Amino acid sequence: MSPVNQHIISQLRQLIYYHLDCNLLRNALFLAGRLHAYEPRSEAVYLLALCHLRLGQLKAAYESSRILGSRGNHLGCSYVFAQACLGLERYVEGITATDRCKNVWITRNNWNKHTETRRQQLPDAAAFYCLQGKLWHAHQDTNKAIECYVEALEVNPFMWDAFIGLCDLGVKVRIPKIFKMTPGMTSALSSPSTDDMKIEIPEESQPSSGLSQVPANSSNLNQLANGNDPFSISKNRINGEVRSNMGSSALFEKFNGSRNVVPPMGVTSPLSPDTPIPNGGLNSELPPAKDGGAVANVPSSTEPPTAPARKARTLQGLGLDFSVDAQSKARSNSVRLKSGSKDSEEVPSNVIGERKRTVSGQPPQPSSTNLTTNIISNDPMAPTTRRSVRLFNQIRPQSGKFSSSSGSLGAKDGRELKKEGRELKKAKATGTKGRNGNTYVGRVVSGNRNHGDAMDVDGKEQRTHSSVQSGPIVANTKPAQDERTKELESLCWLLDLFSKLGCGYFTLSHYQCHDAFQIFNSITPSQRDTPWVLAQMARAMYEQGTHVEAERIFRQLKPMAPARLEDMEIYSTVLWHLKKDVDLAFLAHEIIQVDRDSPQAWCAVGNSFSLNRDHDQAIKCFKRATQLDPKFAYAYTLQGHEHYINEENDKALAAFRSAVAAESRHHNAWYGLGMVFDRQGKHQFAEQHFRIAASINPTNAHLIYCIGTSLEKLKNPRAALVQYTRSCELAPKQVDNRMKKAKVLMMLEEPRAALAELRFLKDMDPDNSDVHYLLGKVFKALRQRGSAIKHFTTALSLDPKASHAIKEEMEQMEDLSADEDGDYQM
Repeated sequence: MSPVNQHIISQLRQLIYYHLDCNLLRNALFLAGRLHAYEPRSEAVYLLALCHLRLGQLKAAYESSRILGSRGNHLGCSYVFAQACLGLERYVEGITATDRCKNVWITRNNWNKHTETRRQQLPDAAAFYCLQGKLWHAHQDTNKAIECYVEALEVNPFMWDAFIGLCDLGVKVRIPKIFKMTPGMTSALSSPSTDDMKIEIPEESQPSSGLSQVPANSSNLNQLANGNDPFSISKNRINGEVRSNMGSSALFEKFNGSRNVVPPMGVTSPLSPDTPIPNGGLNSELPPAKDGGAVANVPSSTEPPTAPARKARTLQGLGLDFSVDAQSKARSNSVRLKSGSKDSEEVPSNVIGERKRTVSGQPPQPSSTNLTTNIISNDPMAPTTRRSVRLFNQIRPQSGKFSSSSGSLGAKDGRELKKEGRELKKAKATGTKGRNGNTYVGRVVSGNRNHGDAMDVDGKEQRTHSSVQSGPIVANTKPAQDERTKELESLCWLLDLFSKLGCGYFTLSHYQCHDAFQIFNSITPSQRDTPWVLAQMARAMYEQGTHVEAERIFRQLKPMAPARLEDMEIYSTVLWHLKKDVDLAFLAHEIIQVDRDSPQAWCAVGNSFSLNRDHDQAIKCFKRATQLDPKFAYAYTLQGHEHYINEENDKALAAFRSAVAAESRHHNAWYGLGMVFDRQGKHQFAEQHFRIAASINPTNAHLIYCIGTSLEKLKNPRAALVQYTRSCELAPKQVDNRMKKAKVLMMLEEPRAALAELRFLKDMDPDNSDVHYLLGKVFKALRQRGSAIKHFTTALSLDPKASHAIKEEMEQMEDLSADEDGDYQM
């Protein structure tokens, strides 16, 4: 078998994710097949199963991810396998697969880790908890589903699916406890991100070179890793601290043949861990240094490695000749350092001096030039000056040829003292005298430095460098803090918006329709005038029975989302109640053109047939809707109502029971079952089902009214009166409810209470013959003959067909008056 080429695998993976992001799923599936054939490992299996799942091929996704996903061996495979099990109704298998890898995903949190340039491919704990909640919900285990949904919201409050699941299960939740800042969000916002940090880190806390971050996988880097190379990663002890000895970055710039320039914002640093260094980047030769400034900052070690080959120097070469030529020579070296090598591109002189943290978050490479510049001036934009020029400028006014040798030798590595011989020893001794005398020369920035430490150039200069950098750190952290403050404000705004939307949906799911409408109406217009919010407001109006207002909102919604299918079955039912057959037929035609295979379309067509009294065709349409989506409970309910109209009680019961099986909180189905049992004379069963429907929707006045009718038929007028009174409170302008209440009051021989209800009805509907007929009976019971005759006559004129019953009441009243007259004469 040929060896596996990792570059081929990387290219295939990039191509697969590219096509997935571009929604070119067929191309992604084809490439996933090639990757799986080249190396059938877990990553290839996951990508292949993911492509099948995105294409809706649930069975193929199930089979592709079954081996690794069912065992919990790969996180992505388990997630895809569980999603396929949810679609294939294999809920237990999906739950088992997610539980087996729970120890892997339970600590994952991908919040705030998705940007325009990066994203997390594998799901985190919130996604797994939400998927488990859906699996338990479909498996009819409500308690475990609630637990999973709650866990998902605790990890990520923006997991809207989990919140919808809790509301659909009828759970009473506290909205402020859900949509709030989680501990993970607080820690993520409080800690500065590496992308925001643009400050310079002292050498004591960071590696001395970014090359220590680069994996040594090339041959050149392996060759440099031996002990003979001065730039290998060896342990160096400075000020009691052990750190990597990578040398000066200025020396590496010469060694690489190019400068290590800080890239502009938005460009990845060449030394960042996200960008590999090109092979052969360390092959160029190191040009010999003209002075000691380039190696002045190379840390000394207990066992110094062999330095690169360089020319032998005399005392004049060490900078002890202070003639004008030497000074100009040093200046030319400074200019040469600013301009860089011939192969490198020209950079402004202040670029090196303002090195901060790179875009990738890695520390900069502290070079000798950078260090010297920062020591001389606190301004990071100050022009760079060579250390040699600065030393010459400090030494020149002083007398004594060898008095300044301490400044030159202070920058030399200890190993050079062993090689220079006798003359260097003399120079060292001379430098010691100069250090104790008035000819002291050192890298002094502040007057607080002790004169006795002039040779401590490695330890104390590092401390000076750190103190000087404290100014830029404070100045550059302010933009990062402002950015985090803005991010916190935007997060609070989103949580407030989700809190309002969640509160509205929660109240609507518990059928507190008036409150839900007010909450949705209080949202800002930009968010309120959206299809989803308007649909919820229309549903609230529909549940309240205000069909005219519901139709108005649906008309406002339709131009915004002409192809919207969700909630269109409710819109068709609203038009059915308003008897608008033309509008209903047009709506059905529009939805059929949008998606002929949607259950909402066939529900609209069925309602159109039902309005035209073609119930058989309506039943066929509703059956087609249930075939397209067996979990669409509303289609079963509409089908049951059509069977009820056709007096097919057994078929109606079967349809309503199917609706309850699809959605246990579908109160319309429970109401339908109560209606069928009431027709069959099973009033006790009817009352039970009406009560279940009313427990789901306690604000529906008609359901309370139905409970009262069942109790009245069960010869319990007192209990029926309680239900009728409650129904009148929920719907004060409902005529049937007050009429029933007045009749029960008359039955209980409370004519004066009944008279108050009937007078309210007369004012609300003065042309109702039944109201006048009942008023006549009440006045008859109160022995007010004139008022009784007046209302009986009005009822007779409004409804001549009821003349027989009205005349009987009037005759009884005359007989009663005659008996009273006879008793009076006696």
